[in-house]
Amino acid sequence: MDFETVPLKPLRDSLEENELIDNIKTTSLTCTNAQYEIEKEKCFKCFDNWSSEDQIDFIEDLLLRMSHYQHGHINIFLKPMLQRDFISALPAKGLEHVAEKILSYLDAKSLRAAEFVCKEWHRVIAEGMLWRKLIHRKIVNDSLWKGLGERRGWINFLNKYSQQANHSYFRNLYPKIVQDIEKLESNWRCGRHGLLKIPCHSENIKGVYCLQYDDEKIVSGLRDNTIKLWDRKTLDCTQVLHGHTGSVLCLQYDENIIVTGSSDATVRIWDVHSGEMLNTLIHHSEAVLHLRFQDGLMITCSKDRSIAVWGLQSATDITLRRVLVGHRAAVNVVDFDDKYIVSASGDRTIKVWNTGTCEFVRTLSGHRRGIACLQYRGTLVVSGSSDFTIRLWDIDCGSCLRVLEGHEELVRCIRFDGKHIVSGAYDGKIKVWDLQAALDPRKPNSSLCIRTLMEHQGRVFRLQFDDFQIVSSSHDDSILIWDFLDTQPQDNTKGMHAYARKLTHTCE
Repeated sequence: MDFETVPLKPLRDSLEENELIDNIKTTSLTCTNAQYEIEKEKCFKCFDNWSSEDQIDFIEDLLLRMSHYQHGHINIFLKPMLQRDFISALPAKGLEHVAEKILSYLDAKSLRAAEFVCKEWHRVIAEGMLWRKLIHRKIVNDSLWKGLGERRGWINFLNKYSQQANHSYFRNLYPKIVQDIEKLESNWRCGRHGLLKIPCHSENIKGVYCLQYDDEKIVSGLRDNTIKLWDRKTLDCTQVLHGHTGSVLCLQYDENIIVTGSSDATVRIWDVHSGEMLNTLIHHSEAVLHLRFQDGLMITCSKDRSIAVWGLQSATDITLRRVLVGHRAAVNVVDFDDKYIVSASGDRTIKVWNTGTCEFVRTLSGHRRGIACLQYRGTLVVSGSSDFTIRLWDIDCGSCLRVLEGHEELVRCIRFDGKHIVSGAYDGKIKVWDLQAALDPRKPNSSLCIRTLMEHQGRVFRLQFDDFQIVSSSHDDSILIWDFLDTQPQDNTKGMHAYARKLTHTCE
């Protein structure tokens, strides 16, 4: 084809026509925008003249006419308009205490993040001493925090303000407390502990049958017929109580009295402060093997196979209420609360009695030999036996929940809390068990014993423990304090009747 022969006029006319159409569209759009602006201003004037209620009603009707896509755009537009920094706004309205109250409900991680929101949030947290309040709340709700505060001493700063115990002090203290707790839990798992030893220096017959302790003292009952009191700080023997004519087999004390039971078949009451003997109870015909008292009630048990229930109004006002019989051998241990009395015997059984009526409830059977120890709390009973095992029981249904094996001789003493079971045996060993794992039937038996502690040179007779320590006594005439918080060696003042040595044990 010859391009020169193509007529140019039709092509030129087409281009002019398209340009004309574009100009018409632009003019039309300009007219539309202008008209929209005029009409929008008219709507605004009408809208501004309406009442607030009418304005809301109009917007609601308008929103109903819009599409979902339009709703999404409006939502994006409204979000930043609806956000308010009320924490910063409250102090300006005289409501700073409300802002502090709101932030005081934050946990540690959230509180730390809140400090970086802005200067005003940081000021509210600092001036409100919210880190101090968080630590105080932990102490009220968790005995571990309370005990740690007492041992470390920082609990004394919570109720008084000083330049040292300011906001920064408590803010820096919190992670140190958490670190202490993590270290403590690791020490329990790995068996790291400091060890303090108190040789009891019995003159003739060696052995410490029973003990109880607090932050100031340890009270111990010995085979040589004496009760010895020890100072926790110096480990010196501060007092020796004489009166029993047989070994002191069991004891318990409170803020006023010490109650002891002996192989001389008597129960004696002593003043905890002066050491004066206040009363002697003669009822059992053979050795008093164990006793417990609380809330005006005392239970004693004996080699004579009986359990005595006493009303304990005061040291001098004690009356025998009831004698429980049913065991076919010596009753080695008792425990009770306001619902049940629980007893264990050499006859291989645990018996449960109603505390209020003293009526027999049920028998727990399963141990193959005599039962030497138990503890009862809530619905759980944990018992140790001369069959070398430990059993966990549900007291309400009487079923055995778990059998723990590991000791090589008679299990003589046992205690538990919410985390651990600690047992001592005639093999000289103390074993720490994971209680929660033991209550889980899916956990294998091999995972239940956390640690075995071996320092006693003889049979372990008695132990108690808390979050930070185990205190145990033995046939080797010593009391050992196993410290899982402070594991480093320390120098200790050595008195005339006691000395101490501190060791450090690491993970095996």
